[in-house]
Amino acid sequence: MKKIALFSLLSLGIAAFLMAFTTPDTPPAPPTPPPAIVWHTWDEAVALNKTAPRKIMIDVFTEWCGWCKRMDKSTFTDSATIAYVNANFYAVKFDAEQKGNITFGGTTFKYVTQEGGRGVHEFAVSLLEGNMGYPSIVYLDGSFSRIMISPGYKEPADLMKELTFTAGEFYAKTTWEEYQKAH
Repeated sequence: MKKIALFSLLSLGIAAFLMAFTTPDTPPAPPTPPPAIVWHTWDEAVALNKTAPRKIMIDVFTEWCGWCKRMDKSTFTDSATIAYVNANFYAVKFDAEQKGNITFGGTTFKYVTQEGGRGVHEFAVSLLEGNMGYPSIVYLDGSFSRIMISPGYKEPADLMKELTFTAGEFYAKTTWEEYQKAH
């Protein structure tokens, strides 16, 4: 019995000694925030593209668009989507109702007030070919030629299909409809 009590006391002493030297004095580091898509302004994407050409993905949205907000919180926070976009695209968020002018290709695009008081930016109208639905994603190649306009909310898997179609330059070999059927 004495041996058991002595062994128990010795075990507790060793455990306390080890804990004293293995427990850090500082609290654990807070978890690192999840990565995010690196969003650029249009001007930033144009400048970056001059030195290192890439495809450009433009998320055309409005502040009042519920589906745009949902896509921001779900699709654009998906880790695979984030990694793929950051590796292959200059991502641009473009508010279709922003007020600031954009000069590109010798043209100045402005905000235009429409009937009823609401307005739209001419650059958004140009990007979407006048089909003003939100959210919409516009894909451009490194020469700023439009590859595809994709209207509507997308789940991560659906967006990833578009991203691979664009980044992999499958659009040069097949139509989007044929690519969707095959993938």
